[in-house]
Amino acid sequence: MTGLSGFEKFVQQDIPLHERTWFKLGGSAEYLARPENPEMLIALVKRCREEELPIRLIGGGSNILIPDDGVPGVVVSLEDEAFSQIEIKGTCIRAAGGAPLAHVISAAVGAGLSGLESLVGIPGTIGGALHTNAAGHAGDIGQWTSRAVVMTRSGEVIERDRSALDFSYRESSLDELVILEADFQLEETEAETLTKKMQQQWIVKQGSQPPAHQATGCVFKNVQGTSASLLIEQAGMKSVTVGSAATSERDPNFIVVREEGATKDVLELIKKIRSGVRDRLGVELELQIEIW
Repeated sequence: MTGLSGFEKFVQQDIPLHERTWFKLGGSAEYLARPENPEMLIALVKRCREEELPIRLIGGGSNILIPDDGVPGVVVSLEDEAFSQIEIKGTCIRAAGGAPLAHVISAAVGAGLSGLESLVGIPGTIGGALHTNAAGHAGDIGQWTSRAVVMTRSGEVIERDRSALDFSYRESSLDELVILEADFQLEETEAETLTKKMQQQWIVKQGSQPPAHQATGCVFKNVQGTSASLLIEQAGMKSVTVGSAATSERDPNFIVVREEGATKDVLELIKKIRSGVRDRLGVELELQIEIW
């Protein structure tokens, strides 16, 4: 650990990553870092820059695919409580980037604050949700975001107000290394009403996706208002299998992986689906997952 000497307290070598992702696939991180506070994170980021070590962040692992041979450089996991704080002041909820989106939604609903409940059932952290502009049927997280604090790849911490934020379908201007925290300006509503609404949406969501015990991930973005699931089905690619990977019976935009699967099978299935939709419908499917 020559290049990262002095960081042994929270950096480990050759740590498997498969259990940290929804696909349950992939090799190990060359280094896995679990800083205890922002100061540790800043120091690590600056050292990685000095040593020219690749560095990336892993959150809930719902939208990433890890290569079978692992990931070079440093993978950062913001597991400490310092990165998952949630605070409510009036109609504003402030959440750290590592806070699970589900916890923030529950806190908002419990406080009688409306806006985020349509995102129920979406996995991952606040940071990941903001980076990809997570959306439900009633809107996206971006429309409620009033402020964000980010850390660049050089270790600089920057605060952005609403005028400096841009959100669109499945993406945002928050593309720095780390989203440290964000503020959401919500609306007052009766907590009981919100709870019922959230529970109904949760039931619908769970009924349309693969069971929680399966190793799976949602792969493609919708295309100009048409769901990727429908396009896959129209192209005759609804029931396709490559090795250990197959499209889900509930929703073909989800790829399900059997035990002892391999990332290479998922990549080959993705290639096969994209090719089939392109050849038969003339539509190019764009990935919503990140392939490391």
